[in-house]
Amino acid sequence: MEQSVIENFFASISGKKILVIGDVMIDSYIWGKVDRISPEAPVPIVSVVKREDRLGGAANVALNLLSLGAVPILCGIVGNDNGYRIFKNLLLDSRLNDEGIYVAEGRPTTIKTRIIGGKQQLLRIDEETSQPIRDQLEQQFLEHVQKLCRSNNFDAIVFQDYDKGALTPSIIRVIIDYGRQKHIPLLVDPKRRNFMAYRGVTLFKPNFKEFCEGLQVDLSKDDTEGIRKVAIRFLEQQDIQYLLLTLSERGVMLINSQQYHTIPAHVRDIADVSGAGDTVVSVAALCMAAGMTPYQAAALANLAGGLVCEKVGVVPITRSMLEKELKEWKSFDSMA
Repeated sequence: MEQSVIENFFASISGKKILVIGDVMIDSYIWGKVDRISPEAPVPIVSVVKREDRLGGAANVALNLLSLGAVPILCGIVGNDNGYRIFKNLLLDSRLNDEGIYVAEGRPTTIKTRIIGGKQQLLRIDEETSQPIRDQLEQQFLEHVQKLCRSNNFDAIVFQDYDKGALTPSIIRVIIDYGRQKHIPLLVDPKRRNFMAYRGVTLFKPNFKEFCEGLQVDLSKDDTEGIRKVAIRFLEQQDIQYLLLTLSERGVMLINSQQYHTIPAHVRDIADVSGAGDTVVSVAALCMAAGMTPYQAAALANLAGGLVCEKVGVVPITRSMLEKELKEWKSFDSMA
């Protein structure tokens, strides 16, 4: 791709203000070496080399957007605990503000701890509650979100749903109605519990497993026609414009009621797929906010999602990573 086209792309997404609402969390890592098996049980002994905390969940979407030049407003719920203090410091270190973060009493900050020996993840420990927020907390969080919407002009809205309870059907409905009224692109990275709650969004981005579980269908990734038929029926029933289905090593499918495109994955040395979905929805949201076609958005998101899979752990895409890849990409100019 020519340098002028690359510069125009980054200029078109720069400064876009994106509301990212959903489940925020800390991705904690314990890195170590494995040289022997424990005499106490048939498990590896990890000699700890370092520990690291990173922003995860919806916060990783915000990091992806920030690193590409956008202005993300992150909205989620944390507990009034030590996890929140770690989370707040991570926000400050990353140059993300906390105006959208709501601190809830009696609810823990979600922390996922991954234990990694060499380049292999050995174990994950989750500290969380996944119960949906209810009653007074739900109303308080909704008022908090509505205040954010009144004080900002958003170019796109991303729902990053990890089934941890911050997004309830009532909150989802209010935000979708707001986005449609304001003609703002609405994008969803769904999980199973709220799968059918996102009626009326612009782009719905499940992975293949989430798609099959959410619609309770048994499909093969090879069954392109079967996937297309199920997807079109879902889109029509849910009044959704586009489905962006991620298929891991097979790339992505972009489907609407008239047509579909299969976009193959780029050849990668895969180290870890964690966080790839965050990157895909982030880049798709930026492209749609900038007025690019859904196909362009899908192709660029597919490219970016593959790049972060070359890194161990949950990491955001960076401009330098994407720019380097774009320079070697020949097909962008011909996209319709």
